[in-house]
Amino acid sequence: MQAPAPPTAPSAATPAHLMRTALSVLATIASETDPLGPMFAAAGHELALVGGPVRDAFLGRRSADLDFTTSARPEQTEAILAEWADATWDVGRDFGTIAGRRGDVVVEITTYRTEAYDEGSRKPVVAFGDTLEGDLERRDFRVNAMAVRLPDLTFVDPWGGLADLAAGVLNTPASPQQSFDEDPLRILRAARFAAQLGLDVEPGVMTAMTELAPRLEIVSAERVQAELVKTLLAPAPRRGIELLVETGVADVVLPEVPAMRLEIDEHHRHKDVYTHSLTVLDQAIALETPADGAVPGPDLVLRLAALLHDIGKPDTRRNESGGRVSFHHHEIVGAKLARRRLKALRFDKGTVAQVSELIALHLRFHGYGEAGWTDSAVRRYVTDAGPLLERLHRLTRADCTTRNRKKAERLSHAYDDLERRIAELREQEEIDAIRPDLDGTAIMAILGIGPGREVGAAYKHLLALRMEEGPLGAERAEAELRSWWAAREGE
Repeated sequence: MQAPAPPTAPSAATPAHLMRTALSVLATIASETDPLGPMFAAAGHELALVGGPVRDAFLGRRSADLDFTTSARPEQTEAILAEWADATWDVGRDFGTIAGRRGDVVVEITTYRTEAYDEGSRKPVVAFGDTLEGDLERRDFRVNAMAVRLPDLTFVDPWGGLADLAAGVLNTPASPQQSFDEDPLRILRAARFAAQLGLDVEPGVMTAMTELAPRLEIVSAERVQAELVKTLLAPAPRRGIELLVETGVADVVLPEVPAMRLEIDEHHRHKDVYTHSLTVLDQAIALETPADGAVPGPDLVLRLAALLHDIGKPDTRRNESGGRVSFHHHEIVGAKLARRRLKALRFDKGTVAQVSELIALHLRFHGYGEAGWTDSAVRRYVTDAGPLLERLHRLTRADCTTRNRKKAERLSHAYDDLERRIAELREQEEIDAIRPDLDGTAIMAILGIGPGREVGAAYKHLLALRMEEGPLGAERAEAELRSWWAAREGE
């Protein structure tokens, strides 16, 4: 896979350079956890920082998680931690993991393990091991199979993880076929690390991903969702998505995305819809704002909507006269498909609703530049978008991927004008929370009626007037209400 590396990638670094980068981070971790290393050593046990924290140290980052492995059995670990920590708890004793916290420092310590897998399950049968090297062999990827012994900070790298990190490649300690067959979730983790770390996946690993993609059927939807979310929230999610599609893994976990590859977009004949959608994803990410902005990134809802906004096109493609291709109502079909897929992946109701609504709305802006909207149309645009308006702004802008510079500038200027008009209306009225000039209580008092359907109908009538004409004022609203009621009684 050739794609721009995210900022976290170890660009052209040598192992020696990475080692120098890691020293200060590892020394800080050793200091924060001191005297944990000497305490395990005094009790006759080995202790080593392992996995992600070691990998991240070579990338110059302090990992939020401090994972250790030890020769001590869980009950021995618990006893030592009780002396060091303010609090300890059982994360998974059967799997050998005990956690402890001292101040703001939280550690998880797991006994050396070996694992065997049943063919029908990704849950391992755990047996405690005796060596650090044996424990590292069971890790998913070589870059995660590095360790640093405490307290002396001895680096242990039996599988060449540091060389892989320096070369920017992702490979497995054991054969990738064995690794993925044992735990198919590692297939999705390969895509995630490609997106997070900017690593290129070894060809043999890609082959194994393709061969063993059907094994993902034994993985729960929740686990699949978690890895897809981590991929989408990574610095370069496009790398991960492309890997999933190229290897056929997306056909199993997110089939609507590869289905777009052959559907040529009538507005972007130089790209298929799949490539267009990846470009929209990139452009939407570029429009995310800092943490204190309107759409702080990484924003999962925006990124999902960008990736999936055109998934309705395969089902709505029609060949028209003159060789033209149309995709009428693809936004409505796409919203339904997105809702169905996200539900199947066990996304929460809020995310499902927001993503599907953004997809349904993403074409609403088209036509604004050709035919100016009335204030009423602008109000409806804002009201229909509701709290999704800022995301809709970004999705709509990101959806312009034309190479025609004049067309792109025209669309950009048109949307600038729409945002200007929204801002002007905001200054004049409460456009973000439009309500009738009279509430239900006032309606009942004026008409002399009690709660019921008539109140709701009157409310909707006044809301439509408010939307069409702007604020009416209480006096005119009452007159309009009485006129509507009189006409209704005369029917």
